[in-house]
Amino acid sequence: MSTMQMPQQTGSPAAAGSVQDQVHNMIEELISSLPAPKSLTSDERRGIIARYTAVLEGNFIYWMTAALIAVKTEEAREELLENLHEEVKDAHPAMLRRFAIAAHAFPTDSDAMAINEDLTKVRVFLGRLSAVQSLVTMAFFEGFIQRFMGYLADLAKAEGSTEMEYTDVHGVCDIAHTEGLFRALSAENEVNPSEPGADLFEGVHLLSKLIQRVVHFHPELALA
Repeated sequence: MSTMQMPQQTGSPAAAGSVQDQVHNMIEELISSLPAPKSLTSDERRGIIARYTAVLEGNFIYWMTAALIAVKTEEAREELLENLHEEVKDAHPAMLRRFAIAAHAFPTDSDAMAINEDLTKVRVFLGRLSAVQSLVTMAFFEGFIQRFMGYLADLAKAEGSTEMEYTDVHGVCDIAHTEGLFRALSAENEVNPSEPGADLFEGVHLLSKLIQRVVHFHPELALA
């Protein structure tokens, strides 16, 4: 994968290096913060799977569609359409639902409300239809999901599940998706750059906070 340099922008971490390197570092930081599955209680493992499902099942296709609406270049459109085609044709939301049910972790209303505020912020951000920022955000998310799949599978196995189609598929396909989104980002930035001074990583920060909520939410603290 080639290293892609983006224009320096005020207030953006992009000035410190390539966007790709920045995204990689952010992903690694999140992965390194994950608690060991065996250190968690059954309820904690169930909660992580359930909150992750509450975020992904009804939102991932919407987020990719928002990015598709925002972009102007054919290369970016083709990459996003290919991703969406795979999501819909292979019914990835149904795949995720089977995974959650098998792990006894189908989301409840409490799980959905636990991530509601941070999820809404991501939805509103992508609804602004900023092409380059949206592509950075989705490249980050695809890269994170690919790295997160082994951990998610370990959580489900600890809960007695053997239904691993979702984690097996995304542990492989999201490598190519991440690379494709970075190519799309490079092409889009050439003809449709962000506004001067825009933080290229605004969506990544919002999404990182949402992921932290998925992994580290403690119901007893929320009630305190």
